[in-house]
Amino acid sequence: MTGHIITVAQQKGGSGKTTLAANLAVSLRNRGLSVALIDTDPQGSLGRWFIERMERQGEDEEMEFSTSSAWGASYESDKLKKRFDVVIIDTPPKIDSDLRPALRVADLVVVPVASSQVDLWATEGVLDLARREKAPVLVVLNRARPNTRLGAEVAQNAAELGAEVADAQIGNRVAYAETLGQGLSVFERNNARAARDEFGGLTDEVLRNLG
Repeated sequence: MTGHIITVAQQKGGSGKTTLAANLAVSLRNRGLSVALIDTDPQGSLGRWFIERMERQGEDEEMEFSTSSAWGASYESDKLKKRFDVVIIDTPPKIDSDLRPALRVADLVVVPVASSQVDLWATEGVLDLARREKAPVLVVLNRARPNTRLGAEVAQNAAELGAEVADAQIGNRVAYAETLGQGLSVFERNNARAARDEFGGLTDEVLRNLG
């Protein structure tokens, strides 16, 4: 049995892709799944998080990290899914032909969208490219402020673009930024219950979409 591939993509920089990828990896690992991470973003933020994590907690044979060029993502993910339950690909903030290999192999494309119209406009390119590659998409409202008109409008507009929008929303919480810089996740912070709960809900939806 081969694993599933999740590609995290968004055209706009600062959308929270790496934060989402790292926390999703730990959340899936906590549920007993083995997880491999691939960083195709030249900035290398996910790699720095992983190194910090290893220095703090030691190696975990059921969690692996590798880097790849954008074009090499399909080869690297195909290799890793033979050994791991889930492969998560973090991509650079751009939309061009380089992103296609990571979308083409994805069982699910997770697209974080901050609660702003500008972020939603940036999402259109990702959704169009994913549609052409016949990749299923789950849009996740990130840094969301609950019960705001803007958040509701962004969710509605994303749905009108033909994407499934996750019920779980990721709040604008300090815990996400602080734990990422320490090589940790919100699941390893005792005073981040709200963040753990919302990310647990998102993990449920991701697993349902993977079948």
